[in-house]
Amino acid sequence: MEGKNFFGSFYDKVFEYVTNTDMWIEIGLVVLKIIAIIILSRILVSIVQAAVNQVFRHRQGNKLQMEQRRVDTMRVLVNNVAQYTIYFLALLMVLQQMGIDLRPVLVSAGVLGLAVGFGAQSLVRDVITGFFIIFEDQFAVGDFVTINNMTGTVQEIGLRITRIRSWTGEVFIFPNGTINQVTNFSLANTLAVVDVSVAYEEDLKQVESILKDIMTQVKTELPDVVADPQILGVQALGPSEVVMRITAECKPNTHHGVSRNMRAMIRTEFTKRGIQIPYQKIVAMPSKGQEHAGKEYS
Repeated sequence: MEGKNFFGSFYDKVFEYVTNTDMWIEIGLVVLKIIAIIILSRILVSIVQAAVNQVFRHRQGNKLQMEQRRVDTMRVLVNNVAQYTIYFLALLMVLQQMGIDLRPVLVSAGVLGLAVGFGAQSLVRDVITGFFIIFEDQFAVGDFVTINNMTGTVQEIGLRITRIRSWTGEVFIFPNGTINQVTNFSLANTLAVVDVSVAYEEDLKQVESILKDIMTQVKTELPDVVADPQILGVQALGPSEVVMRITAECKPNTHHGVSRNMRAMIRTEFTKRGIQIPYQKIVAMPSKGQEHAGKEYS
């Protein structure tokens, strides 16, 4: 009898709990609030990202205009920080709706964060270094850089890592705390240097006059050249050629392409004007039989 009474009482309690309308209404309201928080957080992230993109949109003629390279870097960083902040606040609101007291959670998070700070010093160093990289504008997304002897184009700068991609496709990822040396090729104008070899038989004044005409064409046809190219004169005297040097100031990281175009234009114009570019010639020597026959013939 006692066992039946126990099971009967337990069944009655379970049935009463399951059929409690007020409880299910309350649970349903909590679930709806959680779903609403998730949806609203995603909508808020989209709105904030659209607003950030609008703020950092490149505007011509803006008095406070920044370089586009820095604008792209700041835009990505602000979007990431805003996204993480909104989702973190949404998580706290969800925990609050589930009846969890946030005060012990926040206190525990502070103590845990302090412990992690002591235990993960390299992570803290990465974050601090990443902040100063962005704040000091050492390099930005789209810059062509050499970091720790690895060269490529910056794809991403975060508070913890930096990602660059080489021209052959490899992607290098550096924790910011390990970045010891950076060479940025995109901050200032570069110099294209071209050495032109001509034969000793050519008139150097005529060659220089032709080069001036070519450099005028270079300044007109190559938009990456920002100043008049300079003909420096004779750079070296080789065994079979006179080497003349030409320089042209061009936009950041465009000197390789400008140099190739300048060489092609010089080669084409020299051929039209009849200027000889020295090259190695192979002279066939007569065989011993032919040499002997020639001597007998003479």
